[in-house]
Amino acid sequence: MGNSKSANETGIVIRVDESPEALPQDRWDALLSTQARPTPFMRLAYLRALHASGSAVSKTGWRPQFVSLWRGDELIAACPAWLKTHSYGEYVFDWAWADAYHRHGLSYYPKLLVAVPFTPVPGSRLLAVDDAARTLLAQALRALAKETEASSLHVLFGDEADQAALAAAGCTARAGVQFHWTTQGDADFAAFLASLQRDKRKKIQQEQRRVREAGVTFEAREGAAITPEDWDYFYRCYQLTYQAHHSKPYLSRDFFARMAADMPEHWLLFTARRAGERVAASLIALDPARRAAFGRYWGATEHVPCLHFDACYYQPLAWCIAQGYERFEGGAQGEHKMARGLLPTPTASSHWLAHPAFADAVNDFLAREGAAMAGYIDELNEHAPYKTA
Repeated sequence: MGNSKSANETGIVIRVDESPEALPQDRWDALLSTQARPTPFMRLAYLRALHASGSAVSKTGWRPQFVSLWRGDELIAACPAWLKTHSYGEYVFDWAWADAYHRHGLSYYPKLLVAVPFTPVPGSRLLAVDDAARTLLAQALRALAKETEASSLHVLFGDEADQAALAAAGCTARAGVQFHWTTQGDADFAAFLASLQRDKRKKIQQEQRRVREAGVTFEAREGAAITPEDWDYFYRCYQLTYQAHHSKPYLSRDFFARMAADMPEHWLLFTARRAGERVAASLIALDPARRAAFGRYWGATEHVPCLHFDACYYQPLAWCIAQGYERFEGGAQGEHKMARGLLPTPTASSHWLAHPAFADAVNDFLAREGAAMAGYIDELNEHAPYKTA
């Protein structure tokens, strides 16, 4: 049962649960299956794994506040939400807002966040049977922010329907950009390379040649074929990536064990070997139903020049083309991805601040930032890496 319940004038019950385990997986995933832009990361098994593994819990600054709307026994809307005591693991940066609050003697935290922790993949966030239910869910989030005395509400990387419902609830949109590859019907990786401008093609070929000349080969394993030993090696690489940046991994080894057990069909692992020994690993998330792949995590136990680009972009792109996948999302940030065939793709988040003066200031900032972002994307598109007709 929920940690708290309330009913509105229509008789719809609003629940707030402090654990995703309190929600029925079949009904949650049934909602997800009807959304415009579903992703595997919004499956309840994924969200439960984040919680059960200790990766996104109150101790790490993510206090769960899963919101669901019920009409009798029918789940009509739901979303994952957290009360956050920091802004790590989000990839939509509001540190400047938090600093402004602090300089004025105000508390920015806790804030109410709707997102998939540590996963900047755009898609549906407010799961609902229809637009009316989605609008009620957006209003319930505003009410929850007020009830919990959160400074603000943030919904990250939502789809168009989410943005419309949140705008009606008083939120302001924030524009962003990521870099994605979408299929052009290429028969193989060689055809993909041939579609690029000469300098971009030569650079990729040179980088791959350096990796081959270093004696590195790749193997790809998908789903249940990824062994516990493979997962152990990958996690070692994952830890080393964070250590190189003097930080700690967001995700625990137990999280990936749960992924291997509960969602194996959504994972693809590239392992790089030299002289038979593993030297690096790149983990890709898959959405087989929608023929989409997502670059997620990488790490190496030995430095090899250009290995990162091959493991994280060229091998996954070659695999996607060979398997008939239609989209590869490279993750947050990174203009360098354009030279590898990934193009700028607009993203959006929605924000509401309780403090009127700060809300006005942030809304003004977002309007100016949005205009600048539109111009930035136009400029990026003028330098697309593909040949022109």
